[in-house]
Amino acid sequence: MPAYILRRFIQALLILLGVSIITFVLLYLLPADPARQVAGRTANIEQVQRVREQLGLNLPIWQQYGRYLWHLLQGDLGRSYLQRSQVTDLVFPRLPATALLMCGAIFFELTLGLTFGLVAALRRNSALDQAIMAMTFVFVSMPAFLLGLLLLYFFAVYLGWFPIGGYGEFKHLILPSLSLGLLGAGWYAQQMRSTVIEVLRQDYVRTARAKGLSRARILGLHIVPNALLPIIAMIGLDIGYFMGGAVLVEAVYGWPGIGQLTWQAIQQLDIPIIMGVMLIVAFAVAMGSLIADLVAPFVDPRIKLR
Repeated sequence: MPAYILRRFIQALLILLGVSIITFVLLYLLPADPARQVAGRTANIEQVQRVREQLGLNLPIWQQYGRYLWHLLQGDLGRSYLQRSQVTDLVFPRLPATALLMCGAIFFELTLGLTFGLVAALRRNSALDQAIMAMTFVFVSMPAFLLGLLLLYFFAVYLGWFPIGGYGEFKHLILPSLSLGLLGAGWYAQQMRSTVIEVLRQDYVRTARAKGLSRARILGLHIVPNALLPIIAMIGLDIGYFMGGAVLVEAVYGWPGIGQLTWQAIQQLDIPIIMGVMLIVAFAVAMGSLIADLVAPFVDPRIKLR
């Protein structure tokens, strides 16, 4: 186990290196000029050039990346071009809000998605099954901002059950989490349905029925544990997705997470913030995948980590 974890950490470091290189090159190739953004629209050519030299943007790309990587190895994510603050000071205070939203979204998508998927599989080809699958397709295909606006209008404006936006209390978390959770619940319901149907065809399920085990015991001991393995892998990926911040949902609800900060940085071409967020997201994806792999043997003892 320790050797496996060490190997995965090394892989995570290589992934972070690759993400940093690709992101840095793509941002370098953008036709927009960060120095012009920092200097302002009224700045003349000389002023823009001075800003470019101050930020080191006049150097060759390999030198710029080398400097960035050297600072990164020292734990320095850089300094924001426009906000004139360290990226860590801008990003890290927003991580708790994003982590809270992530937990809420995963709770809703698992609770709704697994429940609907299991019911649909057990009622396969029935009207209930078709209705659930139709509903999941709607959620999967619906844009995040549209679902967020619909929930906001109905539950906050029309019914007045929840606040329109804000952060700090439990009631502020419900609608943003539900918006993200419903989108993910569609995928989980479809995956759970197909996996349960496949498990129901296995010989060990027929044997359990022949032994006279109750339906509840068959579900709890044989069907659900075996159907959860692909779900665990999906959860690991979702950790990275939600840590990246659902930008549109955060914008709709005014949620102060890193997604909102990233959107502002993209609009202003604030490269250090974009780079910092991308590295944090890549790290979250790698760690989420590792956690999923470590949990899998507890669900299925046949899985061995080597």
